[in-house]
Amino acid sequence: MSAEAKGLRKNPIQEIFWTRTGLLLLILVVVSGLTMVLSANLDPGVGKNLVTSIATGTLVSAIVGFGQTLITATATQRAMLTPLVEESRQALRDLADEYRSMNREFFPTHVFEPTAEPNPAFNRLMMQDLQSTRQYLFRGFSGRHAAARLLLSRSEWEFRGVVADPANTSGISGRARYLIRHSPANVDVDTIQARLHEESRMGLVGLYLARSRCSRMEVTVISDPPLDRLEIFDDSVWVTLYSDAHAPAEYPRTLRFSEGSFIYNMERAEFGRISASRHAHHLVITPDLSRQEFIARFEKITNSRLTEEQFLELNQQFYEFLREFSVTAELGS
Repeated sequence: MSAEAKGLRKNPIQEIFWTRTGLLLLILVVVSGLTMVLSANLDPGVGKNLVTSIATGTLVSAIVGFGQTLITATATQRAMLTPLVEESRQALRDLADEYRSMNREFFPTHVFEPTAEPNPAFNRLMMQDLQSTRQYLFRGFSGRHAAARLLLSRSEWEFRGVVADPANTSGISGRARYLIRHSPANVDVDTIQARLHEESRMGLVGLYLARSRCSRMEVTVISDPPLDRLEIFDDSVWVTLYSDAHAPAEYPRTLRFSEGSFIYNMERAEFGRISASRHAHHLVITPDLSRQEFIARFEKITNSRLTEEQFLELNQQFYEFLREFSVTAELGS
């Protein structure tokens, strides 16, 4: 929106012709012209000299008056109109800044609608945010997508994650309800819950496999994580709405908010509260953590034994998922 004063009178000369002074100057010029014409038709003598003097004086008065009026109009415009225009411009700039601030505070920078397959544009933008961050915070169901993103990148991060406890069915039921709406009618709840249980275990193994990409990984395992997936970077937060009961596709709607927005600050504070819970299991994974140490901690958290064969099977499942995800999301390998 522009604060320019637009109208018929755009400069001092136009200003003169739209006032009584302009009309007076016009009359003087007309009178001067007529008297000059009259003087040219008179015989030499006192009469002609008088008419010529009147014509000359009128013309001089018109020229001097025009100059004085122009100077006065310019000064008036500078003294009155220019400050008003500048004040209007500043008011509009302030209003525009306020609207931009409100947009940044409460409205997402990007909205990705539900899809049946991974959205390449969505994943490319998220990978750009991942590449430019130093800390990656993830809250979701299994963490397999977070592990995949880490392995498909070539940087090093500090990673903190909140994932569901594979041993607790209540943490699986929320995601199961969402998937049931997008599964064939002949697929029952038990089948979906068994699949999610395996994905949860595989996600923990995937995070262990991605340890080389992080200086330190802190994984909080809770019984019933919030249904929506959350990914926080230094400059943005991504909220994937699995809580949307009307989502028409397997991959639900996702909103991206910028750093400093209300949502960013709220979600970061909520993530800190959940990850610090004393009622959750906490798993620290460092680049030098051995497989046997991980298996021991895995068994302690999930209350289920993990044999070497089972670990290798979950390892294979994760890499199959990684290959499929990198192709469908067009992220390369």
